[in-house]
Amino acid sequence: MANVELQKARLRRTEQGDSRRTILGISIALLVLFGFVAFLNLIDSVKLTLRADARPIERFLDWLILAILGFIGPYGFYLAKVQREIKQIERRLPDFLRDVAEAGRFGMTLAEAIVVSSGGRYGKLTPEIKKMAAQITWGVPAAEALRLLAQRVKTPMVQRVVAIVVKSSDAGGDVADVLTMVSHDTKENQLTLDERRIAMSTYIAVIYISFLVFLVTIWILNVTFLPKMLEASGALTSTGNVVESPLAADLPNVVYSIRIAFFIACIVHALGDGILAGVLDTGKIPNGLRHSCIMLVIALLAFLII
Repeated sequence: MANVELQKARLRRTEQGDSRRTILGISIALLVLFGFVAFLNLIDSVKLTLRADARPIERFLDWLILAILGFIGPYGFYLAKVQREIKQIERRLPDFLRDVAEAGRFGMTLAEAIVVSSGGRYGKLTPEIKKMAAQITWGVPAAEALRLLAQRVKTPMVQRVVAIVVKSSDAGGDVADVLTMVSHDTKENQLTLDERRIAMSTYIAVIYISFLVFLVTIWILNVTFLPKMLEASGALTSTGNVVESPLAADLPNVVYSIRIAFFIACIVHALGDGILAGVLDTGKIPNGLRHSCIMLVIALLAFLII
């Protein structure tokens, strides 16, 4: 029976890996598709545009953003979903350990304590605990059932806790005391992570605010400064004054190039700020893809309006 459950756990991990590869494959396919459309717009072979009277470079940048969104969006939000599920599982783990420890203090063995405690409610962790209790009922040793739980859930905290409990059980010590200490340590670890997350959320908010301020600054320059430059150029032309500067002689194209530079700066700003937000939140770069996706959408909508 243990071998059957081990095979099921391995199959579940394989399915999770397949899901990750499927999402990544879809992301790469969207990147290639939209990137190819962007290239066709750049060479002016097609004219697929998101706004009227857009030049090739504008169409290229619009589709380039869509290509980047197609790549980082599905994978970034998939990682965020996985992280959220891990947090929900690990948050209820100390409650389960505490209940098992309390049951053990009444003279129950580890296997009996797990079966009794499986009747509680532990959120996302409840189905896995019920499976573990069913395995013990079928005759699987408690240590092996715990190992199977770690293989199914496969989060760092669960694997660490299971390793400690299994070692304690194999050594023949007082498992109830060990479970109590592990539960307390796990709870303290979660409180520390929550405090860090709350502290980092302030910096993440600052990153979003600075990005929005950057967009507002560009909007102000587009509606005030750049039009005044064009008006000044038109006034000089109408009065017949000779303008020696090559920039002033071709000022409309210069202003257009400045606007394109603003657009590219927003793309780079969104990608960099999003990755930085992910590093501050979880310490991992891939977790920032979701923030980058959100900022790129904001930037694209802002420039469509501007």
